[in-house]
Amino acid sequence: MASATAIGKLSREEFRRQKELDAARKAGTAPAALDEEGKPINPHIPQYISQVPWYLDSGAPTLAHQRRHEEKPKDSLDNWYDRGARAGPAAKKYRKGACENCGALTHKKQDCLERPRKKGAKYTNRNIAADEVIQDVEVGYDAKRDRWNGYDAGEYKQIYDEYNALEAARQKLREEEIDAQTTTDLAAVRKVAKAGKEKNEYDFGSSDEEDEDEEKYADAADAVGQKVDTKTRITVRNLRIREDTAKYLLNLDPESAYYDPKTRSMRDAPVKSSDPEEAKFAGENFTRHTGEAPDMQNLQLFAWTSQTHGSEVHLNANPTAGELLHKEYQKKKEELKGTTKSSILSKYGGEQYLEKAPKELLQGQTEEYVEYSRTGQVVKGRERAKARSKYAEDVYINNHTAVWGSWFDPQTGQWGFACCHSVIHASYCTGLAGIQATHASSAQSLLAAPASASMPPPASTKPLAESSRPRDDADEEDLEERKKRAERLFSKERVGEGEVRLDREKLARAIQEERKRKVRGEEEEERGGKKKKGGEASEVTEEELEAYRMTRRMTEDPMANYVDTEL
Repeated sequence: MASATAIGKLSREEFRRQKELDAARKAGTAPAALDEEGKPINPHIPQYISQVPWYLDSGAPTLAHQRRHEEKPKDSLDNWYDRGARAGPAAKKYRKGACENCGALTHKKQDCLERPRKKGAKYTNRNIAADEVIQDVEVGYDAKRDRWNGYDAGEYKQIYDEYNALEAARQKLREEEIDAQTTTDLAAVRKVAKAGKEKNEYDFGSSDEEDEDEEKYADAADAVGQKVDTKTRITVRNLRIREDTAKYLLNLDPESAYYDPKTRSMRDAPVKSSDPEEAKFAGENFTRHTGEAPDMQNLQLFAWTSQTHGSEVHLNANPTAGELLHKEYQKKKEELKGTTKSSILSKYGGEQYLEKAPKELLQGQTEEYVEYSRTGQVVKGRERAKARSKYAEDVYINNHTAVWGSWFDPQTGQWGFACCHSVIHASYCTGLAGIQATHASSAQSLLAAPASASMPPPASTKPLAESSRPRDDADEEDLEERKKRAERLFSKERVGEGEVRLDREKLARAIQEERKRKVRGEEEEERGGKKKKGGEASEVTEEELEAYRMTRRMTEDPMANYVDTEL
């Protein structure tokens, strides 16, 4: 339907007639439709071209919306009212309907801008003002919004002249102060020196007032990337300062958060290991979930949920109504939760288990203010009580002057008393004597002590002729023998190990003694402590150990009873 411009909805019969008319026009059996200028409209034009938009539809077929309209001539920015223009010479006599004050016909008395006269021009017929030129200036879009349109640059000359007059007065005042100054102090002269001087004049130096003026001018200047109002001290950030690090430079790893250069956004955090609260930039997603952003998201979600339930809530169309409905919904939800909780508690009980302990007891924190001095004493407030142990503290028992556990023995790995070095818990204090006894009985003291103090001198088994040697040689041999015996006792080397030197006579006597012992039937386990006639215990010698090995029968040896018959 190329020419269909129906207003409203057509009935079925009207729609059928319109279809038949369009088909007849296309076939050429019916005349084409005419527009408002009487020109025929081609019936083969598509409907999306011939159909008029709803805001331009006049009810008649037309193609005016597809034609180019004549553009109006653009007005220049300099087109403005002629200020103070007068129309011709002033009148000689007062005219009826003119201003009673000045006599101009273009305005009334209440709109007159001249000074009110004592007697108006209506009564004096003198000094009648000329009529103003009534101008009708049509400005365009740009000229209407130009804040400097119509400004006369010549008006700035008044401000310039006023500033020069002030500077001249200030300069004159400073020169008078310099003339009245009688001191020769250079600092005082600089303080009152004039600020504005010509280039050829002698300059005393810059004054403090000049520095203050320069600081004021510097404060009034706008910083880079900021729009500053020096009167209200309000700063509006409109550009990123060049000193700030860009988002994509916080982490140069290409596998880190993605940066969208078109929207200048980085949704994830560039450094994921850092704390978002302390990070310089934690990503747009973190900012999106802080502040009032979550509340806005909840409000939008409530609007969508309400629309699904049939409620006409639109956040963008009517945000105030949406927020009020959301608050009402939250209030009803809390009331319903409270009634549900109270009904459950009234039916089943257990309200006492829902009571929480005070926050001070749970976290161990209070708001009590306490001030301490440098020595640790309480200056202001009440000091917190110290925690006490369930065991008795600083209680001395059995005449001890130190508590149990005040001393540690590194050699034995035991704790004891520091007053007597006793490692027995319920022992009686022995004081300094106990410390000396403990030190003397230690392994280091025993090893460091001379061998003669711990071992009795061996019995002499040498003949009388040998014993008749000088006393000094005998003492030296005995001392060497005792040293060797002490080294063998306190060394880690066991008997029979290493290089062994056996005495044949002692070995023969040891074999005889071992055979006699076996004949008597003595037990083998009693070999560890051989006793002498006097009842004193003696150590096993190398000869006795060798005799025991030689006379022992090796029953566990499979070759013990083997006899070679071939020999």
